[in-house]
Amino acid sequence: MITQIVGKLIEKNPTNIVIDCQGIGYEINVSLHTFSQIKSEEHIKVYTHLHVKEDAHTLYGFIDKEEREVFRKLISVSGIGTSTARVMLSSLSPSQVIDAITSEDADTIQSVKGIGKKTAQRVIIDLKDKMDLSDDVKKIPNSNNTHKKEALSALETLGYNRKKSEKIVSKIIADEPSVTLENIIKTALKKL
Repeated sequence: MITQIVGKLIEKNPTNIVIDCQGIGYEINVSLHTFSQIKSEEHIKVYTHLHVKEDAHTLYGFIDKEEREVFRKLISVSGIGTSTARVMLSSLSPSQVIDAITSEDADTIQSVKGIGKKTAQRVIIDLKDKMDLSDDVKKIPNSNNTHKKEALSALETLGYNRKKSEKIVSKIIADEPSVTLENIIKTALKKL
């Protein structure tokens, strides 16, 4: 299996990139999350997943191992193929996907194009325990991760239910990624 490719970035599109690795050009499908993380550097390293079907061998690339791990867990769910998993990681960041699954937020998962209520529930049921236990996936950097933890701690101290608070705080951060800690808490208090 091809697990990573290091080489010269030849082409960069929102849905795929081409990397020249010692004279061979690899076309690699990427999510918008990975696309936004790739700078127009000459030398690049992406972690890959090789998906083999009867009629095609397709490479999917990820900026970090954590996103690849989330992708692999998503495609293990019945009804979620590589295209749907890539759309999920284009609509939501890997940490938002993890948060939605661990907090059983079916609405967030359902907000992804092509995912209905039953599929969202299946994703939660199949992956809730797997996402909870994966320490590698929890290391995904999130710019508001500190704010989120502090806001949840404050709301819990005020006596609010952690699961309910987590759903609301995640939604606030998703709607406005640059929100301040103070505004997260104020908005959450209005919705609780």
